Formats: sequence, C-alpha cells, structure tokens
Amino acid sequence: FSTSFPCRSLDGRLQVSHRKGLPHVIYCRLWRWPDLHSHHELKAIENCEYAFNLKKDEVCVNPYHYQRVETPVLPPVLVPRHTEILTELPPLDDYTHSIPENTNFPAGIEPQSNYIPETPPPGYISEDGETSDQQLNQSMDTGSPAELSPSTLSPVNHSLDLQPVTYSEPAFWCSIAYYELNQRVGETFHASQPSLTVDGFTDPSNSERFCLGLLSNVNRNATVEMTRRHIGRGVRLYYIGGEVFAECLSDSAIFVQSPNCNQRYGWHPATVCKIPPGCNLKIFNNQEFAALLAQSVNQGFEAVYQLTRMCTIRMSFVKGWGAEYRRQTVTSTPCWIELHLNGPLQWLDKVLTQMGSPSVRCSSMS
Repeated sequence: FSTSFPCRSLDGRLQVSHRKGLPHVIYCRLWRWPDLHSHHELKAIENCEYAFNLKKDEVCVNPYHYQRVETPVLPPVLVPRHTEILTELPPLDDYTHSIPENTNFPAGIEPQSNYIPETPPPGYISEDGETSDQQLNQSMDTGSPAELSPSTLSPVNHSLDLQPVTYSEPAFWCSIAYYELNQRVGETFHASQPSLTVDGFTDPSNSERFCLGLLSNVNRNATVEMTRRHIGRGVRLYYIGGEVFAECLSDSAIFVQSPNCNQRYGWHPATVCKIPPGCNLKIFNNQEFAALLAQSVNQGFEAVYQLTRMCTIRMSFVKGWGAEYRRQTVTSTPCWIELHLNGPLQWLDKVLTQMGSPSVRCSSMS
C-alpha cells in the first residue's frame, strides 16, 4: 500500500451486498480484522494525512494506517474489609420522580453525509466541541470524571484492611427489556455481541438483533401501534474499548437518559438527550465509572449503592419525554427500552459485598 491512498465517496460510505459501510472500515475488515464491527473500534496512525477522524473530503482506506482500539484495563478498587462510617453523606438525590430536562446531542460520526449546516439547531454541539449561539440547558464547563486520577481521589485510610476488587467482563455485557407505556413486553434480550441493533423488524433468532416487531401485547393501543411502525431500523448499540455508543439508524429520533453521559457533561442526572437520525452518542464509559466508584468507596456504602443508577440507561423511540414534551416520564412514551450494564453492576455488587452492611440501620421507623 502507498502512504496516501484516498478514496472519494459521495456520502462517505460504500455499498457491499446491499449494505452500506464506511470505506476504511470495509477495507480493514477485508484485509486485517474480519470481526470488525464499527469505526469506533479503529484509530488512525498519527502520520496519516487522510485519516477518517480528520473529516476531510477524501478518506484513507489503507488498513495499515489504522489500529484496533484496545480495551483499557481498569484498576481494582481498594475496599475496606468492612467499612465503618467514613464521612457524613448528604441525602441521596432522587430524580426518579422529577421531570427530566431535555437537550440535543448529535455527536455525529457523519456516516450519512458530509454536509454541515451553516446554522446548527439550538443546543447542538459541533465537531470541534463548540456550542451553537443558543447554549445547552446546562453548562458544559464541569470537569469530567475521566479527568480524575488516583492522585486526585480522596485519600484512603491505609490502616484499614484493604481488599482489591477487580472488574471482570461478563458473558453478556448488557440486558435489554422492552416496554410499551408502563407495561413490560416480551423476554429480556441478553447481548453477547459487541455490536447489536434494536429494531422494529421480525428476525427471531439473531444474536446481533433484538427485533421488537415480533413481540405481541393484547393491551397495545393505536398510539403504540403507530409508533412501532416508525421504529424501523431503530438503534445500534456498540460496546467497544470499555465504552458504549448509541447510533440512531431510524428515520425518527431516539431519546436517551444516561446518568453517566449526563455526569460527563455536567447536566442534571435525569436529562433526556435527543439523538437525531444518523447521529450517535457515547452513553457510558467504564473508566469514568471506575473513577467514580473509587471515589465513592471512601464515602461509604450509600454512596457506592447510589452508582447503581448509573448502570441503567433508558431509551425511547420516536416519542420523547421530559420538560419540553407532553410526556414527562418514560413510562408515558409508547415504546422504550431499558438497558442494564451487567459488567458495572456486577462490579458494584462485589464492592458492596466486600464493604458489608450500610452504616444507617434499618428499623420499622426508617
């Protein structure tokens, strides 16, 4: 291969066997990694002039100008054998009954088009990280949890008997439940593949697809039925390099409530983010979660237990919810799913087990 091997495409993608894909991903899959699923798994070498992430009119498809993204090894969390009261905690914020705020976040990979509108919609964030004239509902100046290093975390009392609790990948990285309004429909889908889609079609036996079109519900009303028809290609979920991404494949937007993502950008934990068609959003990061977990251990059992909320992500199709919508709770939306991230949840379980009982006693008056 030459050092510069660009390939020009009208919409930035190639079509192979009636399926479109990004050209550099297709070439890397053909020549180096047959199990490659997404561009999220690739990073370009530093001296590549036409690397995909540079977003030029031409893109380098030389597979040897790209490297696989490696999953970072998470450091173990040091947990006292049985935690005593280390600090007085403020009351836990319960946002489950509050009306969530709304924001828009394309975070585009631009797979559909290289066109960039002259005036972005209000609240959108451009590729270089600058917000449009109308700012987002919340400030984004808040420091990211990923910036925390071991040296900046609260000091641990080393006189305690500390036990390392390590993270391990489960066989199924997430579990997905489907709901119509406030009713659970169908069985839980257990995701074993790093890339999967949740769509409105009817394939009954595919480990990379959770097809909602198959599921029946005797209580289904006309609004739910109409919404199901518009799910279409739905959403693609990636779990790559310790990060979870959601990409909207549908012709209608999807709406995501991810406490981990909201923490990253300094938004309220209950904020609902609109992802337009063809755009994607990072909805969970294991390293950020690990930093928060290490920090919370020093604050006691309740602070660690509160992180279980971060391991649940809610996502609705077609219809949104929140302060800017008629529907103010996710259970008011016609079609939605709930993701449970099994790896972080199992890690929390091991840490909580190691910590012992909570410091606040449970009584008939509590």
